[in-house]
Amino acid sequence: MKEIVILADGEFPEHKLPLGLLRESKCVVCCDGAAASLDKAGMTPFAIVGDLDSLDDKLRQKYAHILIFDSCQETNDLTKAFRYSLSFDPKSITILGATGKREDHTLGNIYLLCDYAAETKSELTMCTNHGIFRVIQKSGIYDSCAGMQVSFFSMEVEQRVRSKGLKYPLDDVIFDKWWKATLNECKGDHFELELSLDAPLIMYSSHK
Repeated sequence: MKEIVILADGEFPEHKLPLGLLRESKCVVCCDGAAASLDKAGMTPFAIVGDLDSLDDKLRQKYAHILIFDSCQETNDLTKAFRYSLSFDPKSITILGATGKREDHTLGNIYLLCDYAAETKSELTMCTNHGIFRVIQKSGIYDSCAGMQVSFFSMEVEQRVRSKGLKYPLDDVIFDKWWKATLNECKGDHFELELSLDAPLIMYSSHK
């Protein structure tokens, strides 16, 4: 099992990219709150993870053989699903349905990407109906395309970034506000970043 899709209980995939990932996945690990939406869409999960308080009796009976109960109150269901997925040592983990609906959940789930990236070497992305969030953990050259809209967020105020291949260079950005490195654009098929700290950046790129 090398590629896992996690479905959270946010906005259900509608854009062709996340919806295609969901439909084509052979291993959908579903947060319990999203199970009803997945079932309604005619898709079957590999596992349903959480404290299971969101499941009605019908779904509990239908999926009794794939329920993974986790009563921990110190983590949310997305984190429970993520850590369950790690037990399979996957090549990649794609998170769907983690944004939309409640804005506090959206912000919390995006922030969690940095924590998740520190726990795995798997390729990790969060795909929404509007774009993709990735974690950049080191300096390097990254694939893009001309005109791709991108934004960058740092959890470390002291982080400094030198860039090449972006319409608006990041060299003078002070990451003391989340908006400081947003609404940028790639100039070609790749861009370069040089990070001053061993601390992650969250990158958002919009769908074409």
